[in-house]
Order: sequence, then structure tokens, then C-alpha cells
Amino acid sequence: MPEEKKENRGNLMLWVIVALVVVGGAGGGLYWYVNSKTVYIDLSQIQAPLINLSPTTSGVLQAMYVNPGDMVTANEPIALVGNQVVEAQTAGEIVATNDNIGQYMNTMTGAGTVATMIDPTQLRVVGSLDENKGLNNVKVGDPAMFTVDAFGGQQFKGVVDEIAPTSNQSDMVFNISDQRPTNQFSVYVRFDPAEYPQLKNGMSARIWVYTQ
Repeated sequence: MPEEKKENRGNLMLWVIVALVVVGGAGGGLYWYVNSKTVYIDLSQIQAPLINLSPTTSGVLQAMYVNPGDMVTANEPIALVGNQVVEAQTAGEIVATNDNIGQYMNTMTGAGTVATMIDPTQLRVVGSLDENKGLNNVKVGDPAMFTVDAFGGQQFKGVVDEIAPTSNQSDMVFNISDQRPTNQFSVYVRFDPAEYPQLKNGMSARIWVYTQ
């Protein structure tokens, strides 16, 4: 009887070991599958398209009515150049101003910008992805998750909205092994700014894209 118990105990231990190996293998396979379907983008930032505000004619900057960080409404006065009032084109946030009162704003040379603003509803996460690190797997519509440095490990949801058709030449890196250049492309992830009002223009982020 004791020998039979030992044999049964041995068989039970064997089945437990087999089960653990199977579960471990399945878990390892699942881990590999998930990682093979995930593209990680480290160099990322929350951004919105910049809107430059300029007078239609050249003149001297007489007054500035806003400061960086101010929220403005559409058609709100931003600055006075000569006799012309420069107004906001849309509601949004002022991110930069020209405070050089008395400066001649020459619109003919493109030096007439008095302020720069963004539309917060257009915020997206923009990441720079090496062309050899899964760029060909990323498609518009892929779900994405991102974190923001300012909020630690908190996760935010988004969707790939756009993939730049051309590379960021200024972000080109070199492969040390053969000195071949590796271009980087911008990947844009859309999210709902109303759902995440704590996210601000310029915050650093990290993106995980779940490819289909």
C-alpha cells in the first residue's frame, strides 16, 4: 500500500510538472505573439499643428494683447501692427508671442509672425520611428497605447491617425556596424483631448502600437 501511494504521488507530481511546462510554454508563446504584434516608439511628444498669426501688411508692432498660455476665442485681438489688429483665426491656446514692441514686422520676408497658437482639439501624440523597427507593420487605424512622462505609468488610449509619407531627414541616425543611414518617420496617434484634459502640448511620451 505505501508503494502504491508513492507511485500515485509520483504520477501526480509528473502531471503537475507537465502542466506547468505546458502552461509556461503557452504563456511564453503568448508573450512572443503579443510582442511580435507590438511596435514601440520611444521618441514621442504630444503636439498640435502650430498656427502662426501675422498681419496682412507690414508695419511696426505697437502692442501685444496676449501672453503664452492664454486661451483665446476665434477673432479675439492678439496684437496691433501699425493700424491693423491681428486676430486669432480660431479658438485655442497661445504658445508663443513676439514681445519686441517697436519691431518692424515685414510680411514680405516672412518675418511678420506676432504670435503662435494651437488648437487643443487637434492634439496628437507624434513619435519618430526608425524605418527598420517595424515601420512597415504600422497602419492607419491600428490601436495604440501611450504613456506620458509627467504621469508615470498611467496609460492612455489612441489610434494611429497618420504616417508621414517622407522621412524626417534631421532625425536620421547611423547604424554603427556599416555606417548606413537609418531614416525616421513620424507616426501620429490621435486621442480624445476631452477625455484626457491633463495632456498638454509639448509633453514627452512613449507609444506602443498594436499592429493588425
